[in-house]
Amino acid sequence: MNKKKALSGILAAGILASVPLSAAHAISPKWVNVNVSEEQDGSLFNSENYDFMKFSVIGTKLAEIDKQSNRVKVEVKGTSADGYPLYVVTIADPGAQGKFGKIQALRKQMFKNPEKAQDWIADNPDFKVPIMINGSIHGTEFVGSDAVMQLIERFATQNDEETKEILENNILIFNVVQNPDGRVDATRFNGEGIDLNRDFITQSQPETQETVSLIKEWNPMVFLDTHGYVKNYAPNKQGLIEPCTPPHNPNYEYDLYQKWANHQAEAMEAEIMGDKALYTGTLYKEMDGAYIPQRDDSAGWDDYPPIFTPMYAMYHGAYGHTLEAPTNDEDGVRWMYNAIMGALKYSTDNKEVMITDQIEMFKRGINFDHPFHEEGHFPKAYILPVNEEDPTAVNKAVNHLIKNDIDVIQASKAFAADGKSYPKGTYIVPMDQAKAGLANTMLWDGEDITDDTPAMYDISAWSLPELWGFEAIAVQHDVKATATKVNNVKEQGSLSGKGPFIIPNSSVKAVQLVNELLKQGVMVHRDSEGNFYAEGSANAISAAVKDSGLSIMSGSVPADAKTIKEVNVGILKDGGMNKAQSHSGTKLALKRLGFNVTELSPSEVANNGLASHDIFVYSGTENLISLNLSNANKEFGLKSQEELAAFKANVEKFVSEGGKYIAVGAGASRATKTLGLTDDIINTGGSNSNGIIKVDYQGTGASAGYSEDDLGFVYRPVWYTGTENDDVLAAIADEEDFFVAGHWKNRSAAQGQAIMVKEQDKDVTLIGIEAGFRDHTDYLFRLLSNAIYEK
Repeated sequence: MNKKKALSGILAAGILASVPLSAAHAISPKWVNVNVSEEQDGSLFNSENYDFMKFSVIGTKLAEIDKQSNRVKVEVKGTSADGYPLYVVTIADPGAQGKFGKIQALRKQMFKNPEKAQDWIADNPDFKVPIMINGSIHGTEFVGSDAVMQLIERFATQNDEETKEILENNILIFNVVQNPDGRVDATRFNGEGIDLNRDFITQSQPETQETVSLIKEWNPMVFLDTHGYVKNYAPNKQGLIEPCTPPHNPNYEYDLYQKWANHQAEAMEAEIMGDKALYTGTLYKEMDGAYIPQRDDSAGWDDYPPIFTPMYAMYHGAYGHTLEAPTNDEDGVRWMYNAIMGALKYSTDNKEVMITDQIEMFKRGINFDHPFHEEGHFPKAYILPVNEEDPTAVNKAVNHLIKNDIDVIQASKAFAADGKSYPKGTYIVPMDQAKAGLANTMLWDGEDITDDTPAMYDISAWSLPELWGFEAIAVQHDVKATATKVNNVKEQGSLSGKGPFIIPNSSVKAVQLVNELLKQGVMVHRDSEGNFYAEGSANAISAAVKDSGLSIMSGSVPADAKTIKEVNVGILKDGGMNKAQSHSGTKLALKRLGFNVTELSPSEVANNGLASHDIFVYSGTENLISLNLSNANKEFGLKSQEELAAFKANVEKFVSEGGKYIAVGAGASRATKTLGLTDDIINTGGSNSNGIIKVDYQGTGASAGYSEDDLGFVYRPVWYTGTENDDVLAAIADEEDFFVAGHWKNRSAAQGQAIMVKEQDKDVTLIGIEAGFRDHTDYLFRLLSNAIYEK
């Protein structure tokens, strides 16, 4: 049954009718219903489950609370990937209702005149600070939203002194269920298979974009992100409360953060311990406290990558904390409720000094005064040149920066910076601005932190210029340019000449345009350099070109150009091995490139074959074709030896009959070896290793559009040896410093080795570069389209 179409007794339309919408959302999207019979009672991803609050009743419950209270504002701020409402509840004492806009405007003074804002706070001790609590960004971590719902009801309806004091001093913003898809489906990820708590630099998903907008709207002083499940990280210390272990991202003003975050964490711990008698489980009755990584450990739970929600919020001045409850049960809900109450009490008692230091962070940015950073760490500005023929990558970056509260200006006259001339239209990101740390973490090249820590919790490099494919030039002297502030970049492509029309192999938008033209029936050729030639009339292709943002001109079709056709791509689906859908980033990359993509489970390939597809992509763990699986993973892989044999036979048949097979990443490369489709030796680095590397691409065919001195991204790095009967399309640079940024120990063996190869006797391509990683590595997406189009 399709949850997006099925009828049920509880309709989202009915739920939403009772929930007031903000003026901005008065015209609502087409909501889908939540079919109660399809909501999961438990999850394959959790060994323990309880009677948690179903998403289908949350809207009704919020409407009931709203009717009982004059402290509450309930809004729907958008929809999830699967179309479910994203509820936001704001609670303040009645005197603050109707004044949220004024309060937000006062907070904006922090970015314009921080000294004045600090003075105002000193003169107005009755001011209120916003505190944001994020509910269950991972769908299976049910206790977070359950605790949030209990807190909403308390602060909406109760009148004890503690409740009143907190509301007299704070505005509480509850992002009630940040991942409705995951809660309904009882999965960690959203409906697109993305772990939302890894998406806060890319911001590819609607749920992430909604949270970013909410953080920008309020600039909360404290941000609490509810998770589970962590126990026994330290002897008898149950659950986890950040701050984190090193390495700390160098783009924070970390001294200001930890000055208060450590004490706030201990206040949360004290609140949990103070309620110890009411817990029922032995784990809780015997606990000695909570695990606070910075206090209790030296490495392993870092706050280095800004991809996590609280880490991202810290760049907006928030004291961010991840809260990991110990268990998935009512005790876990109580632990989370107590932790949040501890944070609220501490913020109430210390709001003036905490907000003063939050403003101090913005003051440092505006004054270009970073006392705990080495000189030169923050450049005076970033220059973002514009490629006139294909400005789409830099335009995307500029709009992204603006959406993240980063100021961008555009030169209205030519200018010079650090001895180099730049034309009119060049973008500039001045670094004397309030959120300089966020600007820098998005635009810098990154650094090699291999020797700084034994292991990293997640990725260690994410540079937008290097991985989205635009240039960001750091300049160390003041930039004197006549320029205007940019509020939004609107793209419109242009077309000149009578054709054939040359579409350069230059960006995601270029390939997307090609696929759109193929769907319209336009004849397209591709040359060895990867460039495309559309033979349609100007009238036939002009609308698609305008939408693309590209400047397209006429030219002649080279003799070596080959006709390409629309193709159907099947991608092997990872339903959730090890709590991740490892194929999802590649799937989204292929969709953004404009391909028709179908997800195929291992069992579907085994039982139905691949005859209806032109391309088969394997991007993910080798365990998808293994029978040696844990109980949690068996659901997503092959079910029997017979299915494994049928899977192998169907893939072999597909390739032997001219189908194209593409493997992406270490796991898929290992699987390709198991399937007998390559005789290469598959070498891998540690599973904890990842980062940006230097790559020498062949520059034609499947690596067209990339050069001999270029970049790639690896995650659990893989390289190939024994490639004598392959075409080596790309190799890791043969130089000792091939590693640009990230964390990769014992990497010397990979130097100069093949990282992208094509078998000579069959249409099998191995791509060791993570070309579609988490929908982030835009610059590398064209490796996928190249491999697909290459004959």
